[in-house]
Amino acid sequence: MSESNKPSLEVCLSPALLHLYDVKNSIVVIIDVLRATSTICTALYNGAARVIPVASVEECVNIGKAIGGITAGERDGRIAEGLVHGNSPFEYPREFIENQTLVLTTTNGTKMLHMAKDAIQIVTGSFPNISAVCDYLISQGQNVILGCAAWKDRVNLEDTLFAGAVVSRISANFDINCDSAIAAEALYNTAKGDIYSFMKQASHYKRLANFGLEKDIEYCLTPDGANVLPLFKNGELIAG
Repeated sequence: MSESNKPSLEVCLSPALLHLYDVKNSIVVIIDVLRATSTICTALYNGAARVIPVASVEECVNIGKAIGGITAGERDGRIAEGLVHGNSPFEYPREFIENQTLVLTTTNGTKMLHMAKDAIQIVTGSFPNISAVCDYLISQGQNVILGCAAWKDRVNLEDTLFAGAVVSRISANFDINCDSAIAAEALYNTAKGDIYSFMKQASHYKRLANFGLEKDIEYCLTPDGANVLPLFKNGELIAG
């Protein structure tokens, strides 16, 4: 707690910076807007029993076989070789995913989840579940780190924008003494009139648009389409 008796709110813009933050005394929100954390909340919202995030494709295949789960994931924005399903939220409608276990590996998001393992609690956030995330963070009264998965450790626009959107919504409840939180909120305030158009200059927008995934991008930038809170417990994500 800070001197103001409010918990602190900080933004970590890349996994490469996470070691600089007090993870053990914070709730960490893992943010990988395009597309891991958008897909996770969508799958859980549509009735998935759980999502198991794993680091490698090999691990994904092995666990999927062992438990009869759906194996999915991407590398560099495309379905990873050896997996049947990718990282598009549109691949996980209720009629497909309900009561199923999704085993998921992604380029950036799953790595960040495992890095934050010592946190008080880990949740995942993206625009489709922004209200659930904000309500939870306010209700807990704990220090918060908004952890951007970024792109191969490089800061990215979409995760920073989401962090800024969260800061904008909940800052009155927290003590903010963090330049990256201030910067993220300023970026969000610049973009909020039309986030989709603003995102067209982003590297990952261009990467995914090259694969014809504009619909995915639009969904991942739209608030509250899958308003559920994924909680990370015992190596798996469940709907809170």
